[in-house]
Amino acid sequence: MENFTGTEDYQRDFNPRVYLDLYYRNSCQNNEILMFALRNLHKTFHLGDVTGTTLIDIGSGPTIYQILAACEKFTDIICTDYTDSNRRELESWLKNDPGAFNWRAVIEAACEIEGNREKWIEKQETVRKGVKRVLKCDVTKSNPVEPLVLQPSDCLITSLCLEAACKDTPTFRCALKNITSMIKPGGHLVMITVLQETFYMVGETKFSCLYLEKTSVEVAVKEAGCSIKYTEICPLSADQTADCTAVLFLLARKNNIV
Repeated sequence: MENFTGTEDYQRDFNPRVYLDLYYRNSCQNNEILMFALRNLHKTFHLGDVTGTTLIDIGSGPTIYQILAACEKFTDIICTDYTDSNRRELESWLKNDPGAFNWRAVIEAACEIEGNREKWIEKQETVRKGVKRVLKCDVTKSNPVEPLVLQPSDCLITSLCLEAACKDTPTFRCALKNITSMIKPGGHLVMITVLQETFYMVGETKFSCLYLEKTSVEVAVKEAGCSIKYTEICPLSADQTADCTAVLFLLARKNNIV
C-alpha cells in the first residue's frame, strides 16, 4: 500500500462497531487469531509465572479479549488506544451501557479454556472492576501516554497494534522501545502480532499493516531490552479480510538494569 494508514485516517475512518461485528460477533471457534490468542494468554497468565499488580494494555482498540486471562491476576489494569471512537466503545462496555457490544461468546470461550464455561458472568465483572483507566496513547512518542506519567507496570500487553501503527521497521523498533519503557525491570511483555500482512479490512475500508517476519519482531524485542521466554506461531487460512499468513505470540521479560 503506497500510503500507509495514519493516525488521522483512524480517527476519521475506523468504525469500531463494524470492526467488532466483523471479527468478534460470529462463532469464536472460526476466529483463528482469537482462539490462538486466548489459549496462549491462558497459558501465560494461568499456567505461567506472569503476575503482579499493574498491567498496561497498549492499543486495546475496542476489544477486551486480550485481558480476559490476566484480569484475575492483576488488580490495576490500564487500557489505552489512540482512536477516540475505540476508547468510547470500550468505555461503553465497561460501564455496561445499553447497546454496548456483547462479549459473552468470547468470554465464554476464555472461561471454557480455563475449565468452566459457566463462570463467564463472574469473569465479565472481574474485567469491569479491574480496568481502572482508559487512556489515549501514541506508540510513536517516547512516553506513549503523555502528558501523563505512569508508574512502570508489572506487565504490558500489546495485541494487533504495532503492525497497524508503524509505517516501517525503524518506527516499529522505536515504538517497541517506547512501550517497553513502561515496564519495570523484571516485568513482562506479552505481544500478539500478525506476520506478513500488508492490509486488513473493516467493512469496505482498507487499513495498512507493516509486513513483519518472526525474526524481525524478535530482533526488535531484544533491542528494546527484553529477553524472549516463549514464542509460538499459528499459520492462518486464506481470508479476504486480511492478507496475513500467520500470527505470532511472544512472551518476554524486561532485563534488569545493570
